[in-house]
Amino acid sequence: MYRTHNCNELRESDVNKEVKIAGWLYSIRDLGAVIFFVVRDFYGITQVTVSDEEMKEQVRKIPRESTISVQGKVILRSSPNPDISTGLIEIEPKKIEILGKCIESLPFEVAASLQSREDTRLKYRFLDLRNPLVKDNIVLRSKIISTIRRIMTEKGFLEIQTPILTSSSPEGARDYIVPSRLYPGKFYALPQAPQIYKQLLMTSGFDKYFQIAPCFRDEDARADRSPGEFYQLDIEMCFATQEDVFRELEDIIPRVFAEHTTKKIDSAPFRRITYRDAMENYGSDKPDLRNPLLIKNVSDLLTEDICPLFANKLVYAVSVDGFNKNRKYIESLTEFVAERELDCSYYWFRVDASGNLLGGVSKFLHTVFDSLKERLGLKPNTFVALVAGEKGKVNKCAGYVRNELGNAMDLIEKNAFRFCWIVDFPMYELNEETNTIDFSHNPFSMPQGGLEALMTKNPLDIFAYQYDIVCNGVELSSGAVRNHDPKTMVKAFEIAGYDESVIEEKFSALYNAFKFGAPPHAGIAPGVDRMVMLLADQASIREVIAFPMNKNAQDLLMGAPSTVTDIQLKEANISVVYPDKEKE
Repeated sequence: MYRTHNCNELRESDVNKEVKIAGWLYSIRDLGAVIFFVVRDFYGITQVTVSDEEMKEQVRKIPRESTISVQGKVILRSSPNPDISTGLIEIEPKKIEILGKCIESLPFEVAASLQSREDTRLKYRFLDLRNPLVKDNIVLRSKIISTIRRIMTEKGFLEIQTPILTSSSPEGARDYIVPSRLYPGKFYALPQAPQIYKQLLMTSGFDKYFQIAPCFRDEDARADRSPGEFYQLDIEMCFATQEDVFRELEDIIPRVFAEHTTKKIDSAPFRRITYRDAMENYGSDKPDLRNPLLIKNVSDLLTEDICPLFANKLVYAVSVDGFNKNRKYIESLTEFVAERELDCSYYWFRVDASGNLLGGVSKFLHTVFDSLKERLGLKPNTFVALVAGEKGKVNKCAGYVRNELGNAMDLIEKNAFRFCWIVDFPMYELNEETNTIDFSHNPFSMPQGGLEALMTKNPLDIFAYQYDIVCNGVELSSGAVRNHDPKTMVKAFEIAGYDESVIEEKFSALYNAFKFGAPPHAGIAPGVDRMVMLLADQASIREVIAFPMNKNAQDLLMGAPSTVTDIQLKEANISVVYPDKEKE
């Protein structure tokens, strides 16, 4: 009824055919004697040429972005456009029909929507998605998820859906809670991840599980984190070790990426970096390996005796060969370091073309210059940024400087995806405010050495079978070998200050299941949104989600969050208090 062909289908072989297309009125060029207009649908664009006077008047009255159908004959274009698929033909219309008239002023030009404010784009997301550049990200997302499902099924993983309404549990982020109408004062929670359910599936005897799982966390937005909800490729394997997980992911991830990019992709095995080495050499547990720069601890060389500026501070250095930035840029790093809010100080020096110390704090360094040259591999025309500060902060700050210098000097490897595993996370960390031992990562991870390590070692010396996979500076996934032994679990929580009653209260289903012969199991959960963001080469995760929230966790299109009626509140047994402001 509406079309015989889509707007990317007609070719030179269709000349003289009677056809019908339908889509949005994309653009109009009115030359007086003739009008050219373009119809756009999901698949592409087709040009229509109108010379009939009555039909020209009709076209002039149709607002852009109205949906129309055009019936007519395919003819050759007098001025072909080789840049588009339908560029050799156009349609000479016999009938133009308006299917859905655009009766509002456009908030932005669809073709230029990416240049509009993000909040405006999100409020009118249905228009933003008409932009082919925006639409293509969502199409890519669909294709990537299809690839994932095919590969996982081929590898023998069973796709199982886990509940959305579940119980609240302390898993690291704030829960979204849902009131129960039938049980006043009680609440469901949306799952932060299917963590407990997938472990229960292993205990139930399912061997290899996966799910494109929705996860809900009340967290602040970041460029690589969507507030509210996200999706992950949830994976769990029975009778599996850390090596088994690595082997599977080192096959799955390159295959998914290879189908959707022409960039270079690391092949197995991925590089493995311990957590401590990552923090020491990169200042981050998600290092971008495309950046060749490393940070170096020079605290033993740059002491208070060398320079009073370094008194009671650790000092890390980032050196850049062939440095070509001016003094203004060098000084701008002072503010850059201050903005990191890590209470660190920035200093610098250079080695000139003749190999001599120059600028910054160089006057203090002559006695240790030879040692610095050996430690940092200094050459002529090298710039060295120094970051001084407290333990636990200074290496992170130096990591930010490493990233900044790598970008400023255009050192980041182009057209490549570089993967690594971060391994050997500490099982525990010291809470310096309370001087107590806390879990540093996932409390349900198996400690390396098992129960014996928990019984005999200093907790701060125990590593866990926890691991992250990182791609181009983005944490793509976290995973762990699970602690499936009740005795080991009780001891692990006891060290962190929790007795068995806490496990029984907060994680009763899992703890109870483990008493009935639980198998060893392990898993991981790569972020689907982040994979798509990387493959689409987008800086913000919101660009690869069809209907994302904004940075303030608002759905501007649907007006969420919003108030509900008093009747709804009464049915849910909820009384709302509005502190310090009137009810909106």
